[in-house]
Amino acid sequence: MIAHLQGRLVEKTPTEVVIDCNGVGYQVNISLHTYSLLPDSESLRLYTYLQIKEDAHTLFGFMEKAERELFKLLISVSGVGAGTARTMLSSLEPKQVIQAIGSGDVATIQSIKGIGTKTAQRVILDLKDKVLKLYDLEEVSVSGYNTNKDEALSALEVLGFNKKMAEKAVEKIVKENPQSTVETIIKQALKHL
Repeated sequence: MIAHLQGRLVEKTPTEVVIDCNGVGYQVNISLHTYSLLPDSESLRLYTYLQIKEDAHTLFGFMEKAERELFKLLISVSGVGAGTARTMLSSLEPKQVIQAIGSGDVATIQSIKGIGTKTAQRVILDLKDKVLKLYDLEEVSVSGYNTNKDEALSALEVLGFNKKMAEKAVEKIVKENPQSTVETIIKQALKHL
């Protein structure tokens, strides 16, 4: 197993880099998240994961160890290959993926290109316990993702309110007071609807 590569950055595109390590050029597949973290300097160190198949040896690189560990967790799920895992880490920040899995947010996982409902549910089912053991979701919580907001929206829809109008009202309330409880959001929204 190749644990990391350290060398000179020769080529870089949003999906792969070539690193020269003492005269040997390694082609490494990366996510957009890693691409956004690449330094401007020529010297580079990437944590890697080597995938060996019958027809190919493919190297995946990550700027952060945490992203590599999340990648390994994702590919352990049946139906999620390395390409899909890389797409997940390119579409969402690793923290958002962890938050979605930990909170059972199927819609967020499903919003990623190439992932259907069943795969999203399988990812959450297989990884939720592991994610909750490994990560403290309070530390990972992502600004912009608000479970109270989602619960309030769901409740308003059940009460028969138009989804678009309810979203506008709830969005306004959460913007004014991000720490609102579900009950407060619903009560305020009912006044505006």
